[in-house]
Amino acid sequence: MRGGTGISGLLRRRAGGVRARLRQRRTQRRVFQTATVLCSLALAPSAWLWFSADDRVGTVESAPSAPVAVVFGAGLDQGRPSPYLEHRLVAALDLYREGKVRAILVTGDNGRVEYDEPDAMYRYLTEHGVPGERVVRDYAGFDTWNSCTRAHRIFGVDHAVLVSQDFHVRRALALCEAAGIRSYAVGVPELHDSTWLYGGMREIAGAGKAAVNAALRPDPVFLGPREDGITKALAEAAKE
Repeated sequence: MRGGTGISGLLRRRAGGVRARLRQRRTQRRVFQTATVLCSLALAPSAWLWFSADDRVGTVESAPSAPVAVVFGAGLDQGRPSPYLEHRLVAALDLYREGKVRAILVTGDNGRVEYDEPDAMYRYLTEHGVPGERVVRDYAGFDTWNSCTRAHRIFGVDHAVLVSQDFHVRRALALCEAAGIRSYAVGVPELHDSTWLYGGMREIAGAGKAAVNAALRPDPVFLGPREDGITKALAEAAKE
């Protein structure tokens, strides 16, 4: 009979069962170890962003003075700034009104005619009292790295206060530092609703991309010639 009979057969069946359980436990252990390694690798860039920010993330009140505020795009609603983008612009307004910055660079997506973040941001700021010559528009800020590297290479920004939501500013800070901009970041607080949670989850993937960009420092999608908008804005401010 298969497996044998009597005591010897029983012992063989028990030994086979023990070996099967050991194989199962080894497989489970390998799966757990693999999952742990993969999770650690996925979260390592986020940890890098968190610890690299040090004490350079704060509020409008704690922000040091800098020549320029850089405001990152965050979507439009029927041609007007989305609520998140409006909150960023309000923070930039506060920085300007308190004399902590003298010019504002608004950087966003204008990859198609019907979608123009920089002009919407410009209109909002000028409608709320910022002189038009103090607001400079970057139409090719397609993502955070593009915005940071263009701010430095195209607009000549080397010292700035960055403005974005609290879940995004550490990535912006790390990338602008990698691009050559000495930075402080203002994290705009938001209600921890579904939009905030979605933004926070996106940052996990965004952190990995940021680590690659910081290491390789690729050219932006559009490089183009140097622009003097920030230089002129700061020259105007110096006359006051």
